[in-house]
Amino acid sequence: MRSSQRVGVAGQRGVSLIGLMFWAIFIGFIAYVGIRVFPTVNEFLTIQRAVNKIAAANPTTVAEIRTAFDRQKDIEYSIASISGKDLDITKINDRIVIRFAYDKEVEVIAPVYLLIKYEGSTR
Repeated sequence: MRSSQRVGVAGQRGVSLIGLMFWAIFIGFIAYVGIRVFPTVNEFLTIQRAVNKIAAANPTTVAEIRTAFDRQKDIEYSIASISGKDLDITKINDRIVIRFAYDKEVEVIAPVYLLIKYEGSTR
């Protein structure tokens, strides 16, 4: 019998049940973490859009910027981590720059948490 004609256990290839279960658990865990993290990413992007919108309106004072952000926070239900007083507002080359930074803890499985540090500024 030639080697190409042999049929047996040694020639079979594939994924075992344990291997399949490992990959299912691994992919499931990654999906679970992704689902838990997605709302925080959405909040960050919403804050970034709000800050850019406020800076594009060319406000004149720091108080006006903070008030505009707090008004935007009241409209956007997803902003909960920061408020207008948490914004760092500076002026560089006659352009208003608004910066923000905050930490978000996401519970994975108690007592394990994922700490995400977000920071951003106007363009």
